[in-house]
Amino acid sequence: MSNILQIKNLKVSFQSGKKLVPAVDGISFELKEGEILGIVGESGSGKSVTSLATMGLIPSPPGKVENGQIIFEGKDLINISEKEWRKVRGNQISMIFQEPMTSLNPLFTIGNQVIEAIRLHTGLSKREAFVRGMELLRLVGIPRAEGILKEYPHQLSGGMRQRIMIAMAMACNPKVLIADEPTTALDVTIQAQILALMKDLNKKTNTSIILITHDLGVVAEICDRVIVMYSGQIVEHGDVRTILKNPQHPYTKGLLKSVPELREKKERLYSIPGTVPAPGTIQNGCRFAPRCRDAFGKCHEEEPKLFNLEKDQHEVRCFLYTLKEGSDKHVEVTS
Repeated sequence: MSNILQIKNLKVSFQSGKKLVPAVDGISFELKEGEILGIVGESGSGKSVTSLATMGLIPSPPGKVENGQIIFEGKDLINISEKEWRKVRGNQISMIFQEPMTSLNPLFTIGNQVIEAIRLHTGLSKREAFVRGMELLRLVGIPRAEGILKEYPHQLSGGMRQRIMIAMAMACNPKVLIADEPTTALDVTIQAQILALMKDLNKKTNTSIILITHDLGVVAEICDRVIVMYSGQIVEHGDVRTILKNPQHPYTKGLLKSVPELREKKERLYSIPGTVPAPGTIQNGCRFAPRCRDAFGKCHEEEPKLFNLEKDQHEVRCFLYTLKEGSDKHVEVTS
């Protein structure tokens, strides 16, 4: 499969007082055609900033894309004008935001908002956009579509509002769909339905999806590959099965250990000690070292590079594996 989207050495910073503080610090990855890529990590790890940068939505000021490339179908989007962004955003790269209640305008009917989104990007007449809106609502599994178009957001459940958001994001048959925590604040059964819907849309339309989440259960359910982010950096990257069965970074191991087991009764759930550091506070060494039980001298002095483990395109940012395997067996990832 060929790459539809490539992020190269992306660095996004925000003004804090008189200095720029990096929220995303030199990350690189690619998204293949028809693939579902998961990005996981705790709050503050840089997942949402990555998605906003990919959509050209970093608020400036205080935000600034300091470095890097966002290459979509061979074209770098970093320095294009806002007018050009509008042709890409919604048409070719679309996004589902975290909270559907705040993303939908409470003063307008669902129909008004869906039809406006379609007409803005397609140039269809009001009647044609209404018909297309009905098709989209049926595509995302909403019954009595015509009735729903006449209702207001507050009249619908959380799961129904999220389906509306997905329908609007799919209005122009985008090639890339970014879903930022699409199942947050939904109950478990509705979560399962939304994930099944996204997987179904991926199969039917061959839309590539970037799924941003903190839930490894969600990743295991629908993703092909996964990127684990911590403090603005990629700490592990590889095939979902490989990472879930054989995690290499202490942070990934901690995230997996934190997932509750249905078959095991525990007095207390595991949690990784400490919290994600504020951007820019760790100047030396590995950013995870203050929370890592396996950290040793070098971890506090030098920042580890992203190393390729030479199997299943598995990459890890950790000195432990240069020691375990011998640094001669590791290839530094520079892309």
